[in-house]
Amino acid sequence: MTHKIQIDDLVRDATPAEAAAIDASHAAADAQTAADAKAATAQAAAKKSAETKLAALGLTADEIAAL
Repeated sequence: MTHKIQIDDLVRDATPAEAAAIDASHAAADAQTAADAKAATAQAAAKKSAETKLAALGLTADEIAAL
């Protein structure tokens, strides 16, 4: 993929080194997004598990929500 670089009004093709840096930056951002999504899913599962355990102990939905 050809990347473009803009400095002020000048637009040019990126050098191979610049293109590699851009690709690496995009890959790192994609990896971070995936890690964030995985963490959010794990947190939601942990919350649901905790609510289920509290309900098994006899707490009402209102009591669980208050926690």
